[in-house]
Amino acid sequence: MPANPPGRSLFGRESEQRRLREFVDGVHTSGGALLVRGEAGIGKSALLLDTAEIAAARGMRVLRTAGVESETHMPFAGLHQVLLPLRAEIGKLPAPQRDALGAAFGLTDARVPDPFLIALAALNLLGEAAVRSPVLFLVEDAHWLDRASADVLAFVARRLDSEPIVLLAAIRDGFQSPLDRVGLQELLLDRLDDTAATALLDAHSPALAPTVRARLLREAAGNPLALVELPIASDTRDGKGPLPPGWLPLTTRLEQAFTARMSGLSPTLRTLLLVAALNDSTALSETLDATALITAVAVTADDLAPAVSVRLIDVHEAGVSFRHPLMRSAIYQGASISQRHAVHAALADVLIGRPDRRLWHRAASTPRPDESIAAELETAAKGVRRRGDLLSAVAALEHAVRLSENPAHRCERLVRAAEYAAEMGRRDIVVRLLGEGERLRPSARQRARIVWIRENFEDGIRDDSEAAHSLADLAESMAAQGDVDLALKLLSSAALRCFWAHADEESRQRVVTVAEGLPVDDMDGRLLTVLAFAAPIERGKVVIERLRHLAAHPADGRPVAGLLGSSALMVGAFDLSEKFCAASLPALRAQGRLSLLARDLGAQAWSAARLADLSVAIPAAEEAARLAHETSQPLMHAIAQASGAVLAALRGEQDRVESLAAAAEQVALPIGARPVLATVQLARGLAALGEGRYADAFDQLRRMHDPADPAFHLALRCFSIAELADAAAHSGQNHAVAGILREMETVALTTPSPSLHADLRHARAVLADEAVAGPFFDAALGADLRRWPFVRARVQLAYGEWLRRRRRTAESRAPLRMARETFDALGVIPWSERARQELRASGESSHSRSSEARDVLTPQELQIAQMAADGLTNREIGEKLYLSHRTVSSHLYRIFPKLGVTSRSALSTALRVSAPPHRLLG
Repeated sequence: MPANPPGRSLFGRESEQRRLREFVDGVHTSGGALLVRGEAGIGKSALLLDTAEIAAARGMRVLRTAGVESETHMPFAGLHQVLLPLRAEIGKLPAPQRDALGAAFGLTDARVPDPFLIALAALNLLGEAAVRSPVLFLVEDAHWLDRASADVLAFVARRLDSEPIVLLAAIRDGFQSPLDRVGLQELLLDRLDDTAATALLDAHSPALAPTVRARLLREAAGNPLALVELPIASDTRDGKGPLPPGWLPLTTRLEQAFTARMSGLSPTLRTLLLVAALNDSTALSETLDATALITAVAVTADDLAPAVSVRLIDVHEAGVSFRHPLMRSAIYQGASISQRHAVHAALADVLIGRPDRRLWHRAASTPRPDESIAAELETAAKGVRRRGDLLSAVAALEHAVRLSENPAHRCERLVRAAEYAAEMGRRDIVVRLLGEGERLRPSARQRARIVWIRENFEDGIRDDSEAAHSLADLAESMAAQGDVDLALKLLSSAALRCFWAHADEESRQRVVTVAEGLPVDDMDGRLLTVLAFAAPIERGKVVIERLRHLAAHPADGRPVAGLLGSSALMVGAFDLSEKFCAASLPALRAQGRLSLLARDLGAQAWSAARLADLSVAIPAAEEAARLAHETSQPLMHAIAQASGAVLAALRGEQDRVESLAAAAEQVALPIGARPVLATVQLARGLAALGEGRYADAFDQLRRMHDPADPAFHLALRCFSIAELADAAAHSGQNHAVAGILREMETVALTTPSPSLHADLRHARAVLADEAVAGPFFDAALGADLRRWPFVRARVQLAYGEWLRRRRRTAESRAPLRMARETFDALGVIPWSERARQELRASGESSHSRSSEARDVLTPQELQIAQMAADGLTNREIGEKLYLSHRTVSSHLYRIFPKLGVTSRSALSTALRVSAPPHRLLG
């Protein structure tokens, strides 16, 4: 459809135009992203073009990129296209982001970092461009963007709320894109109604005979492209020209119409068009040179004029492009295989100076195996993987498989491709590749790698002890063959199965035995992770001792892996867990490894929540949930939500407890994700305790200790004993908890878990007969709990309650006072109120609890305020949180009045003292 002046209506699209114009006009208050979705030819491009003209007329800057089917193997091709006009600004980015873009675009030989660092660079570059004037960012055929670019745009699309940027992306029905997962607004385009269809046809073909006009309206069925293009397919003025049969899909009919349009063109021009269709670039010189090689005839841009006149292509100074992707598809489908081979061979000859692209065309030009090309493709796969484009690496290896002469090489390349696909999380590709590989009689090591790859997609949740045992056996076999790294990977999978499911003792012991038999350093973090996840009780002593050594000697040169924070959590060393997580986060942020960042933030949130370190836990849980969702980790997202529910319970936010718990439970229940369900029960038990519903709290918490309940978890049940004992003591159910306590006492003989032992000291005191409880309280209060203030304050509260019941009222006030002050400082509101009630009962009044930043700020606002108070600039905060500095500025704009401050210098004090009372009234 032709371009329209700003404000002119497209036939039948008035409401869609109005919505897009309103969306663009909103850029002055907030940015955003919207998907325009519909079938081929429905008018997506026309709407985007109309919107672009309106935006340009209003002074906005318009940036564009487009997905091209033949360029899907070129990493960051689409991103490069849109950022090319901004290349002069790249030098102004922070060095890590500047270097990331340079590596992604092949401007340096540096290894491409995690794609999220590239995405942050792109966001900031676009944001800087938007400072001068708002930006409209158009993405045509987003479904054909290379995967690396599409992932970057999905990242950007999530973060436009505070940017003067509007992103519009067109996606064809039946295709998928990473943008689909962002949860963007969508504009769905239907076919035109009869009135609009008739008006459009009459505007473009006004002289049609009535019978032909009626037939075309019927055949086009309201598709704008069909209404414009089908009349050109034949001599429709007299109704004698052929049209594709109406029973064919409309897309097929359009392709056949375009093919028919080529029939009158010269052989040389048809070759030119086929070269343009198969070229992975729009470069006119490449198309002309390759055509000359095939036809042995000199060709110029003038030879393309007839194709322009029949509206198949557009030609400009440097390039040739098809008017619609279906035209390119029609030309491709109409060529024979030998013709395609010849074109690819010619393009390979032309692209001598572009070795990467040349290789793809060489591979596509040969109909038979060619080991030399296959080996080059394998090398190329390693290169594009280094550049961050795993999908292109998989495609290169699949080409190599097709050209491999040796079955063993073919199998190895299939397994390697499956490994790359697993890194992307592409189960569909992994299943297909492994199926092909298994038919080629893989070696023992290849079979072991196949098992490990499949484990990446196994949720590991089913209570299947045999699976963990089998993985341990396979790991032992690989270690015997000298592949210790693969053995550790297999054991890690086995240990994670033990964590997510309820593996039997024999299977867990088998995992431990094999792990401890490996020739690795005792302090190797990978080994400690296996031990902690497979046998958190049986190997608790070993893990805690080694983790303490690593914490005390962080730079002793030993191989330390990630997951140490999670390992410390598993053995109840929450203070160590917080320390290891805090140490790991800066590097993960700097490298843009958001998947691993979500994992470590989740462990930090869980541990900090059990310590009631809310200033750490609240922002960690929120960020972990956000990043887990963004990196497609549903179980990590669920456990972060469950941790958020625990935090809400500690804050007395009852409605939030249940909403987060229910959301996490919805994911976890169908698959029996025990750690999530156990955390949900902990949250509900804490919430009931906070409201004084002790019997309900006991029922919720007891589920964590019932092996028949899906919320039972071997390790996490050990960290709820104090709450369970508290609930039992206040609801008169001491006898009901006795068996659980005896079991936990036995467990405590095996592991020195700090959390378990602290909880047991608390439980012994509150469950003892009142006449003999004194020495138990002395033992609980005498323990070294300097790093566990919440645990100590709970004991002080229970001790004060016991003293008051023993009519030692005056003595009760001191521990109750200390408990109240600690609870106030920690921000655990229900426990603060409970301590105040006890003090009132003892005859002592308490001042009202002062409001604090946690009462008025969202989790992300709290995190930003903390970083700003520490002296970080907006840009530095943005780099850490993967936000633009303008988004950070917008948050601070809202934070200042909430805290009653007017400058950054006052934030530190405001975070320690009360927030303005009027801010709490709403």
